[in-house]
Amino acid sequence: MNQHARLDQAPIPFIDVAAQRRRLGSAIDEAVGRVLAHCQFLMGPEVAEFERRLAQFCGARHAISCASGTDALVLVLMAKEIGAGDAVFCPSFTFCATAEAAVLAGATPVFVDVHADSFNIDPQSLQRAIATARQKGLKPKAVIPVDLFGLPADHDAIRAIADAENLFVLDDAAQGFGAMYKGRAIGTLAPATATSFFPAKPLGCYGDGGAVITDDAALAERLKSLRVHGQGNDKYDNVRIGMTARLDTIQAAVLIEKLKIFPDEIAARSRVAARYSDALAATIRVPQLPADCTSVWAQYTLRLEPGRRDPLAAALKGQGIPTAIYYPKPLHRQTAYRDFPIAEGGLPVSDQLADEVISLPMHAYLDTATQDRIIDAVRRALG
Repeated sequence: MNQHARLDQAPIPFIDVAAQRRRLGSAIDEAVGRVLAHCQFLMGPEVAEFERRLAQFCGARHAISCASGTDALVLVLMAKEIGAGDAVFCPSFTFCATAEAAVLAGATPVFVDVHADSFNIDPQSLQRAIATARQKGLKPKAVIPVDLFGLPADHDAIRAIADAENLFVLDDAAQGFGAMYKGRAIGTLAPATATSFFPAKPLGCYGDGGAVITDDAALAERLKSLRVHGQGNDKYDNVRIGMTARLDTIQAAVLIEKLKIFPDEIAARSRVAARYSDALAATIRVPQLPADCTSVWAQYTLRLEPGRRDPLAAALKGQGIPTAIYYPKPLHRQTAYRDFPIAEGGLPVSDQLADEVISLPMHAYLDTATQDRIIDAVRRALG
């Protein structure tokens, strides 16, 4: 009896990368072994093969791999020559890389509020942010919607505003690659889409990695140049200022194998999310999934009334169940970003969500018994 109790309290991983590793088994070892055999560690044949498969996966014409999701964002802004005096609009309720990319490119991020239900950028707040930028003497140039927690942003509404205001749309799909919006795959919804292969992402490698996906052949060629110091015909013919932003060949080899099982993992994540929602909807505010969208469920995020989150996290931690808060402080309140402009009327939803959200363990290998343990613990903690 006591032994059974101890097993029940065994720590649960928040994201079980090891379970996926066991499933892939020798396929990963053999893929990495091939790279070790040919020793083309940078821009080896696996890089081009992965790019081909990645573009094919989402139905885009081009995929340009790079060293990280942040580099993917920066490279696109550099390729579009967005910089000093330009406003780049991005949500405040996201990871800092979205706004960081704008700053690194020399532009000014202007923060936009999000919808309370989707956690994604609010088109009405975007309109107000554009007006704010002009009032401050900035030139509106680009918007970076984020497909937060795996759910696509409202791309049709964003595209309508972008077309009217002559804004370039750069989709930040670091968490959302693999999802669908109105029957269209992320990667085909914007002129350029950036994604990340950080190990905890739904499609992750064993280090850092990223990619830009686009149908624009000219943009693709500029990106290929920029990721290798701005080279032209060869590495000693630099035709523009670039950076070192290549995806290494070993990571490409790993991603080729992971992409093979990615559709199955997306389906498994959806089943896990559905079980959570069915079991918890009567107890707590669960994520809302629009009828015309799918999610890859990078995170499964709940909302609680202020004051209830910390006791829930503590209660679950005591039972070996981890939680995470994405994000405890919106960007406009963080030290590095608090002096940048925000949309007229403020960002009340971003401020509210930062005090309410909490995420439960979510991955494709969360078995029903473990998930039931999490669900039961949440119910008991919330009374």
